Amino acid sequence: MKGKVAIVTGSSSGIGRMIALRLAMEGVNITINYSSSKDRADEVKAEIEKLGVKCIVVQGSVADERTAEKLVNETLTAFGQIDILVNNAGTTHFVEHDDLQGMRSEYWDNMMGVNVKGMFFCCRAASDQLRRQKGCIINITSVAGQTGLGSSIGYAASKAAANSITKSLARVLAPEVRVNSLAPGVVATRWIEGHEKQMKELSEATPLGRMATPEDVAEAAFGLIAHSPFVTGEILRVDGGMFIN
Repeated sequence: MKGKVAIVTGSSSGIGRMIALRLAMEGVNITINYSSSKDRADEVKAEIEKLGVKCIVVQGSVADERTAEKLVNETLTAFGQIDILVNNAGTTHFVEHDDLQGMRSEYWDNMMGVNVKGMFFCCRAASDQLRRQKGCIINITSVAGQTGLGSSIGYAASKAAANSITKSLARVLAPEVRVNSLAPGVVATRWIEGHEKQMKELSEATPLGRMATPEDVAEAAFGLIAHSPFVTGEILRVDGGMFIN
């Protein structure tokens, strides 16, 4: 892994931060992306550089396809190659599923823009370089995309669409590029703020009896990147057994 280059979107905190750090521990140079949290992104950059690898920071929302092109261009300028793309940037709006009127048009646009279009834009922008390097893509989706549950109907639909794109791109970009999804359940990040009691109860009811940490998701991502050369088009749940089939 040493000397490879990864773009990790939405990596100023939470799961994205931890995946970036996990890859950096293995000698991977990192492009950090953030939308609005510059201070946090700079802190992650400093953490990564302490591990002895290089890191750049690129601002922008992936919902804007120009950000995807900017991420690729600035990464190539800094490092000359792209081996790994982790599409972690995501957003949600908490709306009770039976509140159909509450699932407003602007919420749909925001979630589909970031969670679906943004993911696709980044894959498209990096595809030529990833093919050249025989690289891989990890899309961070959610168990909501398989269950129809989650923070809102729109969020679940956006993650289902992201899983579908994963399967499509696994076919389109093969054999040079592997494309897989990680679908976390409840993860202890800022996303659950205000919903801690409900999330704790859900997590304690799982076979593993706890909430996932960003480190749990990062280890699963690293496994798919570094140790799964014959796995593509898969959706790996990281949910403590919450939704065992």
